[in-house]
Amino acid sequence: MSGIVFFATEALEEVVDFYCTDVGASVWLEQPDCTILQYDNLLFGFCDREEADTDGILTFVVETSADVDDAYGTLAAYATDDPHENDRYQIYQFFAEDPEGRTVEFQTFLHETEPI
Repeated sequence: MSGIVFFATEALEEVVDFYCTDVGASVWLEQPDCTILQYDNLLFGFCDREEADTDGILTFVVETSADVDDAYGTLAAYATDDPHENDRYQIYQFFAEDPEGRTVEFQTFLHETEPI
């Protein structure tokens, strides 16, 4: 079973461009007023609405700390902190904001996890 997380947006083209160009997602499906994106096994969509949903965190899990650093290199202008280890969760991470102010996180686990 799979799923899709949807967000309302006031800036559909700008937001889709950010996630495709800067984050590395690709368009999975175009609908009349929604675009569904894919990043590895994560499906998330944005629908053109009068008010944006900006709550929650879109977390992108990558393989290594070097991958987190690479994402930071691309997204430094949007970053709200530097890459760092989080001992509580045993992850290496940084946070950024998309063009509408949604929180975006890039992380890698510093311990073994079950494959998904």
